[in-house]
Amino acid sequence: MTRPSTEPSFARFALVLGLLSAIGPVAIDMYLPALPTIAADLGVDIGAVQMSLVSFFVALAAGQPVYGPLSDIFGRKKPLYFGLGLFAVAAVGCAFARNVETLVALRFVQGFGVCAALTIVRASIRDLHTGPEAARLMSLSLLVLGISPVLAPLAGSGIILILPWRSIFLIFALTGVLGIAVVFRLMPETLPAERRNAGKFSAAFADYGLLLRNGQFMSLTAITSFANAAFFAYIIGSASYFIGVYGLQPWLYSIVFALNAIGVIGLMQFTSVLMRRYGAERIVMAATVVNAAATVLLLVLTVAGLAPLAVAWPILFVSVCTFGFVAAPGSVLAIDAHGERAGTASALMGTLQFAFGAAAGALASTFFDGTATPLVAVMAVAAVAAFVIGLATLHSHRSST
Repeated sequence: MTRPSTEPSFARFALVLGLLSAIGPVAIDMYLPALPTIAADLGVDIGAVQMSLVSFFVALAAGQPVYGPLSDIFGRKKPLYFGLGLFAVAAVGCAFARNVETLVALRFVQGFGVCAALTIVRASIRDLHTGPEAARLMSLSLLVLGISPVLAPLAGSGIILILPWRSIFLIFALTGVLGIAVVFRLMPETLPAERRNAGKFSAAFADYGLLLRNGQFMSLTAITSFANAAFFAYIIGSASYFIGVYGLQPWLYSIVFALNAIGVIGLMQFTSVLMRRYGAERIVMAATVVNAAATVLLLVLTVAGLAPLAVAWPILFVSVCTFGFVAAPGSVLAIDAHGERAGTASALMGTLQFAFGAAAGALASTFFDGTATPLVAVMAVAAVAAFVIGLATLHSHRSST
């Protein structure tokens, strides 16, 4: 059921959720062009610095099981204050890190803080809307979020031309403080006291057991998690791919990354319309088919030595653009039936999505050998897995609709 709301409040809520959702991606995208500079300054190779991205994603997975139940018990805003504050403090620490080990550790703390926003945004959407309206709200918030991968890498490449790379992390600290102000001034509490889980924190964890035994929830979570794995492997490995393999300058890499992001976020705006016309299951299934086909084709061409940038980039663009058609419909489908434990369901889904993403990124970074093959292989395996699970679990329901 969708609660009545005026269009301006709907749009304002989407803007607030989009701004909160963007803090985490900004903390990823803005410093991607600086990875080679950071590696040179700290005296390590780029693969070692990429582990700071991996630790960030691991933290995004590890923190969500904590924030989900907390937000179901205490409401959505209080955990946001804590998480964003932790993110800002850790960002200051990153700015003064003197070795890659400290940077990796503090990036974990940063990720643990900002994952509060990721968990609670999805739960807040479910507090107020379900079905296509929830997908529409999620897509609108992601449209705002989509500004970050367009502008953040360009900003990052510009910053390192005139300022030390450490200044990027001071900007991250400022965004955390601004996020707290947005929550305080603009975000309504979407979970009133009478609808909160009155049990203890330990009792809230019992909901994880119920969700883990729910076949529909877990199959949709698996599909979105493998789609996340392919997408996050691309994000983590994109600097090595475009700068290290194809020799793009950081500013040109930022433009390529931004164009790919525009494709993802732009196409995602059609999800609610397509869900109404074709159903969410069909959209998810079609996206996994296209993603699997694109990544396998790119892998074959890469291994065969037939993937110059002019060939590889368009195929990669198609692959990453499919992510939007899995993320929003898949998440809405999974969480819709669990309104009474939306925070916990959002947390479990987010945990598995980011765990898969961190694992995929770690594999791509660990096996990076100066060629595109490790990254493309990881993406292809994850995309094929999402397709196979979708075919096995969505086919029967899709045939009956």
